[in-house]
Amino acid sequence: MTDKIAIIGFGNIAEAIITPLLDKKLIQPENVYCVVNSKRSLENIKNNYKYDVKVYESSSQDSNIIWDCQVKLLSVKPQQLKYIIEPENIKIKDNLLVSILAGVSLDRISQKFPNHKCVRAVTNIPITVGKGLTGIAWGEKITKDQKQFTKKLFENSSKLYEFSEDYLDTFLALTSSGPAIIALIIEALSDGGLSGGLPKILSEELVMEMVLGTISLIKEKKLTTSELRNLVTSPGGTTISALRALEKNSVRSALIESIVSASNRSKEFR
Repeated sequence: MTDKIAIIGFGNIAEAIITPLLDKKLIQPENVYCVVNSKRSLENIKNNYKYDVKVYESSSQDSNIIWDCQVKLLSVKPQQLKYIIEPENIKIKDNLLVSILAGVSLDRISQKFPNHKCVRAVTNIPITVGKGLTGIAWGEKITKDQKQFTKKLFENSSKLYEFSEDYLDTFLALTSSGPAIIALIIEALSDGGLSGGLPKILSEELVMEMVLGTISLIKEKKLTTSELRNLVTSPGGTTISALRALEKNSVRSALIESIVSASNRSKEFR
């Protein structure tokens, strides 16, 4: 893949991206250079990460070694971006920077790192269990090899989608904010079971198994969501009563608005 890769901000998502590459020996631990914001994070990686990667605290002069890496994965929090300063003179040419910062536009990233060809990627928390969804928007003058490398970064832990950047805010709202919305729905449904007298742990288990089974049914039978709903909804039955209660409380509208709101919030970070 590459001789050296720098990871700026080594959190859960960055770890989920790089670990499969190390597992498959596509890159060697001694060629991974990590920069973190605190001594606590540094010690945590050194003591608990299963690979002996190079790690530096951002305040250390030694951390400047990352600029000698041809590839950088930028995974800090968006509000920390202002503290990262690219040196004026970078020896290595044709540098690639892949940003996974939520809501931060390619234009802003490219202005911040003028000596790099930039890629913006949006991924979600299921990437930490190899079930992620990653949307990629390419910056200007990205080479074929750089595109191929970027895809290899993510393909071992997520399903890839290539988009115009205009779609990434909605992609982020659906896939990155979506897990929290689904968790809220699961929690609410399990509370409904609790209200009916089921033990909480059992109710949560039933809801999660129901969700997994429903998704499997839709995918394996190639059903639309409307077809599935009609399949289990009979006249005057329990399901139509449940759906009526949801419609009376504008749950459908609230879910739609939650995605619109998250998408609009993402645009504000640009």
